[in-house]
Amino acid sequence: MSSSEGTREGSLEAPTRHPLDWQNERFYNEEDLFTELERVYDICHGCRRCFNLCNAFPTLFDAIDESDTMELDGVPRAAYWKVVDHCYLCDMCYMTKCPYVPPHEWNVDFPHLMLRAKAVKFRKDGARMRDRILSSTDTVGRLAGIPIIAQAVNATNRSKTGRKLVDTLLGVHPDAILPEYHTQTLRKQLGKRAPDNVSGETAGPTQGKVVLFATCYGNYNEPGIGEDLAAVLEHNDIPVTLVGKERCCGMPKLELGDLEAVRKAKEVNIPALVELVDAGWDIIAPVPSCVLMFKQELPLMFPDDADVIKVRDAIYDPFEYLMLRHKHGKLQTNFKQSLGIVAWHVACHLRVQNIGMKTRDLLQLVPGTTVEPIERCSGHDGTYAVKREFHETSMKICRPVANRVARAEADYYSSDCPMAGHQIQNELGTDKPPVHPLTLVRMAYGI
Repeated sequence: MSSSEGTREGSLEAPTRHPLDWQNERFYNEEDLFTELERVYDICHGCRRCFNLCNAFPTLFDAIDESDTMELDGVPRAAYWKVVDHCYLCDMCYMTKCPYVPPHEWNVDFPHLMLRAKAVKFRKDGARMRDRILSSTDTVGRLAGIPIIAQAVNATNRSKTGRKLVDTLLGVHPDAILPEYHTQTLRKQLGKRAPDNVSGETAGPTQGKVVLFATCYGNYNEPGIGEDLAAVLEHNDIPVTLVGKERCCGMPKLELGDLEAVRKAKEVNIPALVELVDAGWDIIAPVPSCVLMFKQELPLMFPDDADVIKVRDAIYDPFEYLMLRHKHGKLQTNFKQSLGIVAWHVACHLRVQNIGMKTRDLLQLVPGTTVEPIERCSGHDGTYAVKREFHETSMKICRPVANRVARAEADYYSSDCPMAGHQIQNELGTDKPPVHPLTLVRMAYGI
């Protein structure tokens, strides 16, 4: 159906997310893919509500407006792939803008259509070396965590000459902020922590004892965030342990379209997590994208896997978990330090979880603290912002967020996504780094 025909009214029902039919060979049929791309692109052309979310939609609309017909039929297929390349699966079009998501009869799921296109492209052409390296977070983290290599990698990343070399060899933009690598990883610093037979105090759906899924970024790049989370949980009398065996959640490979790699990671993570859930542990991951992977993407890829569903129902965002405890009178509110004004960026993969602004709610329990939420994408996406061809566009997407932070004249600026926080820092051009919300809570407790 053309986007100019039929009803223009969006559905008033809650959106329905259909499972990803990625194991069906038709999923990878390029002609079938392009039929669906044409259908959805035409609907988007007739609507254009998402023009200011990311660069995928301006890329599509510019291609149409600059064509001979000024309609989709005048756009060459090569331009279709450019739209796909600019989509970093933030899900904001699906969650906040599109009136045609299912159960609407037009059944538009733009992000998962882009994911399908990425999967088709990956199966057909593979991926360039840079993209394989950037998405292999486990392998890179383990290698860069070796002391002498960590020193070399970090020194290169801080050097203008080194960054020019990395740009030449890999296509990583010299102005993008790259994370440091730590030899003392989070898993090394925390150890096993609580014994297996420890008991917790239940509160609502929470069991009161937590297994921490460290995440690649939290383990290798900013272990301090996980340390702060463990300290906050233990201050609230919640025992903490670590997953015995952990792989990357799979989000970087998902964004690359390498769905088989996602499956392989799932086959390591899910059994290890299920064993802990069955033993009465709740799961928390400090990075929103990793929580979302277990809450949404894996259940949509494996809807009939009971263990995947069990993990989905047992994993929490840190602030979702803490506010559930607070609701049942189990959160310590003996804060000792005010935080003043906090400019808080609401990460896209946090918004997609549909849990509300739990980070804001908890921070505002701290006396003398005001939180100013900023609900716009930072444009980072883990790898999009560091790639040579996308970095400047990503900074343009971030500019409204950085402008809001600057106008707030806040004591702290923060994001649950640490990479988004550094993207904001980059656009601000400041030496003052972001302070993660978990760090702010620990500061407020004075622990």
